[in-house]
Amino acid sequence: MNVDLFDFTLPEELIAQTPLAQRTASRLLMLNKNNGATEHGTFMNLADKLQAGDVLVLNDTRVLPARLLGTKQDTGAKIELLLLKQLEGDRWEVLAKPAKRMKLGSIVVFGENEQGEPLLQAKVEEEGDMGARIVSFSYKGIFNELLDQLGEMPLPPYIKERLDEKERYQTVYSKHEGSAAAPTAGLHFTEAFLAELENKGVELAYITLHVGLGTFRPMSSETVEEHEMHAEYYELSEQTAKILQRAREEKRRIVAVGTTSARTLETVGQRFKDQPLQACNGWTSIFIYPGYEFKLVQALLTNFHLPKSTLVMLVSALAGRDHIMKAYAEAVEHKYRFFSFGDAMFIY
Repeated sequence: MNVDLFDFTLPEELIAQTPLAQRTASRLLMLNKNNGATEHGTFMNLADKLQAGDVLVLNDTRVLPARLLGTKQDTGAKIELLLLKQLEGDRWEVLAKPAKRMKLGSIVVFGENEQGEPLLQAKVEEEGDMGARIVSFSYKGIFNELLDQLGEMPLPPYIKERLDEKERYQTVYSKHEGSAAAPTAGLHFTEAFLAELENKGVELAYITLHVGLGTFRPMSSETVEEHEMHAEYYELSEQTAKILQRAREEKRRIVAVGTTSARTLETVGQRFKDQPLQACNGWTSIFIYPGYEFKLVQALLTNFHLPKSTLVMLVSALAGRDHIMKAYAEAVEHKYRFFSFGDAMFIY
């Protein structure tokens, strides 16, 4: 299947650069996956589409302030490190810019204390492809507190504006730190709207998937089948496993909030295909594209994605490529806002 089948024209002015003042103020395109019918409304219309008994599954990962700006110890050259994955202890996989300056043994320093000593220091232990490096950090104190002090939010490259309020790139239910990017479909919710859905009889369930930057990397292969996904860490609690298992037995609808929740649910669905769901964790590199048969997810709330991305392929697997391409054309025509801070789409 050629990657170009999932291409579309997106005017640059439709790429949302800043979040709206109110989280729930986004627009919502509603797509019936069976017949391709669409409706246009606001995010609050999601309450009309959800029914009592539906299970709404939310990813409670929290974004690390993973963008560190420092200087090379020997030359003073400016270096940016983007934390991708904690390996063990203080060893991390990072993206380095400019990578050519970050050779084996290179040391980068960040911030300084009252004595003029670096607050944080990173030494390159291994060199990888496409700017990837393995570094070991050394510091005094607590790593996450230093990250909060020194780090910036790792906004996607298509966002050029500075984010004034860090929490706007976190969901209101974010809990477990570890993501390099936000599960952006969840950014539309407020505590009040979630409470309204619960009062209606919608059951909330939480999973964790720490989003890696592989989610946003462009596909380099010409065919869909050749592409390899980067692995991401997920956790399913015992409480959520029980909620999902009950819903499955009672044939109630499982609604994923975001492609990260969808990929986690489908990983778990494959893992426990013919047995009751159980608490579990692990790494997933599941790649969902047309032809895939969903095990758990029946409906999906999502934002609008990049042309030719794995995420457009995932939504096409759920609703059909033709329905998705038609809906995206409508979204462009109606000037919906795209990507992380953009509007939402509900596929049901």
